[in-house]
Amino acid sequence: MRTPYLLFLGDAPEFSMIKTAAGIREWRPEFSRAQFRLPGCGVDLGLPDMTPAEAAAEGVGTMVLGVVNVGGFISEVWLASIVAALEAGLDVASGMHQRLADIPIIAEAAARLGRTIHDVRQPKQVFTPGNGAKRSGKRLLTVGIDCVVGKKYTALAIEKAMRARGMKADFRATGQTGIMIAGHGVAIDAVIADFISGAAEWLSPANDPDHWDVIEGQGSLFHPSYAGVTLGLIHGSQPDAIVVCHEPVRTHLLGLDYPVPDLRTCIDANLAAARLTNPEVRAIGISINTSRMGATEVDQVVKDIEAETGLPCCDPIRHGASKIVDLLDA
Repeated sequence: MRTPYLLFLGDAPEFSMIKTAAGIREWRPEFSRAQFRLPGCGVDLGLPDMTPAEAAAEGVGTMVLGVVNVGGFISEVWLASIVAALEAGLDVASGMHQRLADIPIIAEAAARLGRTIHDVRQPKQVFTPGNGAKRSGKRLLTVGIDCVVGKKYTALAIEKAMRARGMKADFRATGQTGIMIAGHGVAIDAVIADFISGAAEWLSPANDPDHWDVIEGQGSLFHPSYAGVTLGLIHGSQPDAIVVCHEPVRTHLLGLDYPVPDLRTCIDANLAAARLTNPEVRAIGISINTSRMGATEVDQVVKDIEAETGLPCCDPIRHGASKIVDLLDA
């Protein structure tokens, strides 16, 4: 994907609907040149407002659809803006379930103008089943007690902290927002089940012995809807280290009437699964999402979790990821 980006916020009425754009803005500010808002948009990322033509004149390479909605569809209200971006000389990228390439007016404009459209949720690679063969380099995978607990942000924070120390590290994206942030990756939940482990192997290939691939986790072994994706990702990632992501105030799994597992059960289950392709894997930390907690409560929870698990615990957004990276650096 050509950088920098024009972040399309469309007509999103509230912040929860622009999580893709917000993630790019937070983690790749150097890519985030401007925002494009339609009438009725109720959010603002604090970037300059530009039209596609203005953005192209400023050297922008790609307009990213930074909006999410229920069903993952491309609204008819957005079509004219998408075509305008192509006509201005921009490529267009989307993480929606509905493909840009399947919309005739967009596909025709891209073909006519020689622009690239990126449907990042639809892998273009051909994967084979994983084989579990040992490969060089080191890998860290974020796993979770549940979905939407901070696996992507934890991986990004760890990569950032490692690079700040001069360590060799690369964030490996496995979801559409992560791909937009990294500029490459594979949406693992769109891969045919037999090939998930192979896709994870492709994503984190052999590398220098001291290089770390920091792999974005997906789903949870404890979530009945998404455990299959998680297991394939664990086996193919062949992690040397796992970081368990947790939201201490959460009581039930996302969208279901299942209680969240306790941390020890979660750690043991993920280690057991990971030992199939790397018997030496170890848990190195607990990452907590404290967005719904007060500072005093957070301090006590960190102490309690560290006492319970014997592992360093932090909120990588609130505290940074140094506690966890200390173990990797050692």
